[in-house]
Amino acid sequence: MARTVKDANLATRTARANLAPRKRPYYRLILQSLHLGYYRGARTGSWSARRFIGAGRYEETKLATADDVADADGVTILSFGQAQEKARAWFTARAMADSGHEAPLVPHTVSDALDDYERDYLRRGGKAADRLRHSINAHIRPAFGRIELDKLSRAKIESWLEKLANTPPRLRTPKGHATRYRERDDSLEGVRRRRESANRVLTVLKAALNLAYQHGRARSKVSWEAVKPYRDVGASKIRYLNDCESKQLVQSCEAPFRNLIIGALLTGARYGELAAMQAVDFDPVSGTVHIPRSKSGKARHIFLSEEGQQFFASVAAGKRGADFLFTRESGQAWGNSHQIRYMRHACERADIEPPITFHILRHTYASRLAMRGVPLNVIANQLGHSDTRMTERHYAHLAPSYIGDTIRAAFGQLNLA
Repeated sequence: MARTVKDANLATRTARANLAPRKRPYYRLILQSLHLGYYRGARTGSWSARRFIGAGRYEETKLATADDVADADGVTILSFGQAQEKARAWFTARAMADSGHEAPLVPHTVSDALDDYERDYLRRGGKAADRLRHSINAHIRPAFGRIELDKLSRAKIESWLEKLANTPPRLRTPKGHATRYRERDDSLEGVRRRRESANRVLTVLKAALNLAYQHGRARSKVSWEAVKPYRDVGASKIRYLNDCESKQLVQSCEAPFRNLIIGALLTGARYGELAAMQAVDFDPVSGTVHIPRSKSGKARHIFLSEEGQQFFASVAAGKRGADFLFTRESGQAWGNSHQIRYMRHACERADIEPPITFHILRHTYASRLAMRGVPLNVIANQLGHSDTRMTERHYAHLAPSYIGDTIRAAFGQLNLA
């Protein structure tokens, strides 16, 4: 076994606790061209390794969680010495691969692959990080986290997917309490929704495993590539509010939340986009609001109706450029999940049954445009869709002439009579 390098700042959890949290890891050279990295987070830290590959560039890999809080187990939680061993093994494997030799793979667990994928997702500018972490921590890591990639079998994944599709949705549960679930809905729609949800989680798992395979962490991808998602489960019927229901909902809202609801109904913007919207994003000259970065990672401008322009002018009145357009009673910005309780209470007062989520307001906006004959590519641009596929899937049936006009234009004349 190689000699363990000493470092007064990294060797013990007590010493590491005195380090300031920062975005860049603390690095320690443990071998020529090889560094062990320690990332200090708000609560706990993690180990990583990097090796110099020339031209000022490094190849990096996540090793495991540091034993800052829990005791090291040698697999997912490592001490300083164990992290060095794993870093050296990874370095040796990569060096042998560079020289064209078949190197024994460093045992890489599913948990390692998930960490690598999350980091890559954030690097690429992924916008649904919270949803990704929920899928990983609630459904994937507990089932597969400790399993090495090469020991993952198709049978295990298919059994897990079936169990996931048969489990009802979770309820919000206080920390420290047992997880609670909704009553299981065994109607055709209930089964479809659970299977659709299971497919989304399977997509995350496969994406993480494929990335690990691309980086040489697994010898084969046969075990998960053979697992197929449930078929014909994505054709959900989009719910939307009619004009009367929209007015009832607005009138049933408390003042600060009412503006947020109106903003959604007049723009089709997502909750997060509205919550981040600043006064400078409203342009009264062009009659638009600017979304600097949507879920797709691209910026867009939403063109407003006359009613929309008047509403945003009133909301922006007296505010400076960097001020949020929509704030809570306290004057603070709306944060993740703040809308849930307000939405539930507003639906109760408006007698909207079953209650809707905030996202239904986006569907309401798009559906209203479709039913008034607005071209689907225009709706897609307003919503920030990268193309019209999603728009056609959800709203084409609402457009009075879309299907008819498309068929007539494409079929042509047979001149049979």
